[in-house]
Amino acid sequence: MIKTRLQVDRSSSRFGGSLRIIRNIFSHEGGCAAFYRGLTPNLIGNSTSWGLYFLCYSSLKDTIRGYREERKQLLTSSDYLLASGSAGVITSVLTNPIWVIKTRMLSTGSHAPGAYSSFASGARQIYQVEGIPGFYRGLIPALFGVSHGALQFMAYEQLKLFRSRSMNTMGSIESSDLGPERALGNVDFLVISGLSKVFAGSVTYPYQVIRSRLQTYEAHLIYRGAIDVFSQVWAQEGIAGFYKGLGPNLLRVLPSTWVTFLVYENTKVYLFRLAQNPWNTSY
Repeated sequence: MIKTRLQVDRSSSRFGGSLRIIRNIFSHEGGCAAFYRGLTPNLIGNSTSWGLYFLCYSSLKDTIRGYREERKQLLTSSDYLLASGSAGVITSVLTNPIWVIKTRMLSTGSHAPGAYSSFASGARQIYQVEGIPGFYRGLIPALFGVSHGALQFMAYEQLKLFRSRSMNTMGSIESSDLGPERALGNVDFLVISGLSKVFAGSVTYPYQVIRSRLQTYEAHLIYRGAIDVFSQVWAQEGIAGFYKGLGPNLLRVLPSTWVTFLVYENTKVYLFRLAQNPWNTSY
């Protein structure tokens, strides 16, 4: 919530914004409970997005790997970019309606005029007032934001390979995707996933600011499109305006990134073992 409020804040204030917003929400919007407004679309959006992303990414990466293996080649950075970028496009198109509702719920208090009382209420109002196009506001910058996932997964895979090689187990990562015991431990995955997230998040964060502003209630009255958002932010707030909320964003996403990648890597190993020996319940 704090990140979203900072992203849609059109003032030129650069310092103390997080504390100011926290005090304002607590004092005027209902205390601690107000910080959990928009929790439902957030949970639906994150779980759906990660599930779709990993499904598409794994399928595309396996397809590219099969093509490379026929030519006795290893996956390259461009292969990881292609797989993660394509998965990101599919995920963005399918989940954008959820993020529109989430952004609008988080950007206003529950008692503000026209505020959505729930996820279902938001979906109903958007459909009645704006039609289907209303669910796809901010889709263009979201598609540009596909580069976030592409950069994150490229960095993640390359850091895994680098770490593997530094442990004198070159090639173990490529084979681990097919099932053998992985060489890296949970601490390795924590560090690698965190570094890749910080790298991708810092490089691509401005698109999130542009997307959030296009998805607010009054966006159609203030902005003519993504280019207009960029121009207004640059003119009124400078480059710092494109990084509003970056700190709270990293604090929010890093723990979920660690959990997501740890679960993903461990589940992948578990499912392979289960497929190899379904009668063994010791793992």
